This record gives sequence, C-alpha cells and structure tokens, in this order.
Amino acid sequence: MSEAQARDEICRVGRSLFERGYVHATAGNISVRLADGFLITPTDACLGTLRPEALARLDAQGQQLSGERASKTIALHRRIYEATQAAGRPAGCVIHTHSTALVACSLKAFAADALAGGAFGPQAELLPPITPYFVMKVGRVPHIAYHRPGDPAAAERVAQAIAAHAAQGRQLRAVMLARLGPNVWHDTPASAMAVLEELEETARLVQALGPDGVPPLTEPQIDELRQAFGAHW
Repeated sequence: MSEAQARDEICRVGRSLFERGYVHATAGNISVRLADGFLITPTDACLGTLRPEALARLDAQGQQLSGERASKTIALHRRIYEATQAAGRPAGCVIHTHSTALVACSLKAFAADALAGGAFGPQAELLPPITPYFVMKVGRVPHIAYHRPGDPAAAERVAQAIAAHAAQGRQLRAVMLARLGPNVWHDTPASAMAVLEELEETARLVQALGPDGVPPLTEPQIDELRQAFGAHW
C-alpha cells in the first residue's frame, strides 16, 4: 500500500467507524506503519471528518514531518508496532476506539475486581471465548489495568502482553485498556477494522446475556478451531 493509498484508507475507515457509532466526537485514532515512518490521525480529530492531507506524517523515530499535530497515542502505537514485529507478525495498522459495549464490559469487570479486593493481573482477559468467530478473528484480549490516557506505563504493559502471549505461541490482535477502550491491529486499516467489529459485537453479546452469561466454548472445541483455521487462542 502506497502512502497515498494509506491516507485514503485511514480516512475511509475513520468515517465508517464514526458513522456506525464505534467512535464519537473526537475519541479514537488510527495509524499506519509505512516503510520509513508512520501516518496517524491528528490530536482531537473527529474520525468522521478526516482529510488525507491533514494526517500527521512521522519519521521512523516518531518525529513529526508534516500534517496537523499527531495524536499523543503515537507512543502506544509505536510500541505495538515494535512488539508485534518482535513477536514475528508485524502489524501494519493500529486502531483505538472508545467503543461503548467494550468500555461497558471493562467498567463492569473493573467494578467486580475492586469489590473482590483485587487488581488486574497480567493474565486478566476481557471476554470469554463464547463464539467461534471471536476465537478465530480476534483471539484473547488482555485487560490492561487502568492508566491515564497517554501514560507510557500503559504502552509498556501492552508490549509485555504481546510478548508474553507470543512466548506461548499465541498471536494477539487486540488489548483492552481498562476504562478507556480497545486497541486492535492487523495488516491494513480494513482488516484492523474487521477485528474491532468482531470484538465489539462479542462485547454486545456478553452485555445482552446478562449476569448468568453462557458457558464458553470447551477446550476441545477451541482446539478444533486451532486445527481447522489456525486460531490463536
């Protein structure tokens, strides 16, 4: 994908996400890794009204070269690019949103954990494996403990989660920042958006099921998805 194509795709995907309610106001951001740097949406930009020429262009070290001022989340995005490359499957695009059902699931999990007197551990996950397509298209979603927006500690926790799962032979496609929203990644903006869509739909199902929930897929069922489709669970 050329830089011009990447600029157009970021704007197309941003508009689609905004029009369908995956993002609101100026929440969320999208970046693409180029051969010699990055593109990312500007700070406080509405994803529904992005302009290709206004996207921030950064060099390989993250220094801005052109466009409007880059979103502060470029630090997190860069750590995701670095960590996925080190894990053997480099991401080409990262999308962050404040998708409603996912944030609601995070808030409920955060409240339940607080009432139990605990704190999110490194193995905490946001959603159970309730559908085959969630297992196949998204996979495990580490629930990263709360940090303020832009905190470098959150980026480090995300990188650690990617590395820890890679060490166990699992490829992550998403993490959930507690109280804030998901970060998802894939090869292109279109494929990253598809991960987000499946993830948010799974969160909606979990919300709709209520407190009793539904039994997750069994380990033999998940293993069948691994064997048949290469699922990373």
